[in-house]
Amino acid sequence: MAAATSQETTPPRPMRADARRNYDRLLTEARSAFAAHGTDASLEDVARRAGVGIGTLYRHFPNRHALLSAVFEDGVSDLLARSRELLGAPDPCTALVTWLREIVTHAGEYRGLAKALMSVSHDHTSALARCSDPMRKAGQSLLTRAQEAGAVREDVAIEDLLQLTHAIALAAEEAPGDPDLADRLLKLTLRGLT
Repeated sequence: MAAATSQETTPPRPMRADARRNYDRLLTEARSAFAAHGTDASLEDVARRAGVGIGTLYRHFPNRHALLSAVFEDGVSDLLARSRELLGAPDPCTALVTWLREIVTHAGEYRGLAKALMSVSHDHTSALARCSDPMRKAGQSLLTRAQEAGAVREDVAIEDLLQLTHAIALAAEEAPGDPDLADRLLKLTLRGLT
């Protein structure tokens, strides 16, 4: 009889109640700190405000990208759900543009998010890849649909389009006195796609 070739994996153990409370408090405080101070907010301050030590923060989130990924998962889930809704929209190009605008809006919620996402766009080992990989796949579906409709050039790649979108979000973050900048830059970018 041949030995099994696949390794059995055990599912992760559920967190103890106190560990779950610490995890949830850390996420709550990280969201608040990132909203107020950007994604470079002090992790020591996040831990202190959550009522735990920095070691507890690092046990749950081994690095800043792991914490960022956990914080942004809800927003990413919303963007993924929205991409699925937009797949049924009558105008594929408008659907793609709508989704890209929503990414810019989402990235603007936390100063530094666009920069962090840009920094891991080709680093699939980063914890933030948990967010960026599904976003890339969702965007590819919308882009392919727009390309098949002849609304977007065939040589446009989703990776480049997402990088441009993050760059637009970063530019808008750096110019808070110009609330229309992101929309203008997005429109300018999209003119080059057709």
